[in-house]
Amino acid sequence: MTAGVLVVDKPQGPTSHDVVAVARRALGERRIGHCGTLDPLATGVLALAIGQATRLVQYLMATDKTYQATVRFGVVTTTYDTLGEVCSRSDVRPTRDAIAQALDQFRGSQLQTPPVFSAKKIDGHRSYDLARRTGQPPPALAPVAVQVHALTLDAFDGECAVLTMTVSSGFYVRSLAHDLGQMLGTGAALQQLRRTRVGSFSLDQAVTLDTLATVDRHTVQARVIPMTSLMTDRPALHLDGPTAARARKGVDLPCPSPDSVPPSLTRLFDDEGRLLGLAVPARQPGFLHPTVVFGWAPHRRFDYN
Repeated sequence: MTAGVLVVDKPQGPTSHDVVAVARRALGERRIGHCGTLDPLATGVLALAIGQATRLVQYLMATDKTYQATVRFGVVTTTYDTLGEVCSRSDVRPTRDAIAQALDQFRGSQLQTPPVFSAKKIDGHRSYDLARRTGQPPPALAPVAVQVHALTLDAFDGECAVLTMTVSSGFYVRSLAHDLGQMLGTGAALQQLRRTRVGSFSLDQAVTLDTLATVDRHTVQARVIPMTSLMTDRPALHLDGPTAARARKGVDLPCPSPDSVPPSLTRLFDDEGRLLGLAVPARQPGFLHPTVVFGWAPHRRFDYN
């Protein structure tokens, strides 16, 4: 059984769901989910959780991401990118200095309104699904708290600006492009987007979609990052046999040192070196509570790759 993360370099055109479908056929595994949607326009890092790793998606998604974006000025669209219906055009163009000064307003913590055509849910339905069904734009979404850790202006040719940014989970680059155009009074839309990093996953680890669709299963399996190599920024606790058995039942575990309980998620490993699950601080001081436990049976061995 394969379990871990496969990093794919998504090309422009396919949806994230299309990439998942290719991976399911390549690996013969139904349980595959992506760790953060990429729009059809976007390319780059799409991390796929395989098998038991699908239970880690919420944690793998909640990481910073790095993008390179090309923003075109003088156009406003319904989707905030150049694939959408044009709402207005302008002959006015900003200067490089004006763009650089405006970018100062987007760094740090802020509230960002997601695009109305997005994967955000309204009454349980995705915003873009509502738009397709009704033929009308969905209502404006509520602003959400996001962070921009780094934002640089790499190039500007008088029409388009190339930006590099590292942002928190939930950040929409399309919204930044639109809001930047509004702030400068020119209008703007996202023309190109490439994601170069999701947490610890980068393009250096990625397989192309063409390769994924054409090579044999063993070659694809060899590219899967094993469970033991995931979330390595989190502390690890290695359990002996009896303690691992308690963890499998969801029973709270005493920490080796009650005064050093990790403040957040801790990775739990069994006595065979397998990732057993994740734990959080328990209500009882000095204890950890298993919050995710994987189904590695003690008497069975699984292929982590």
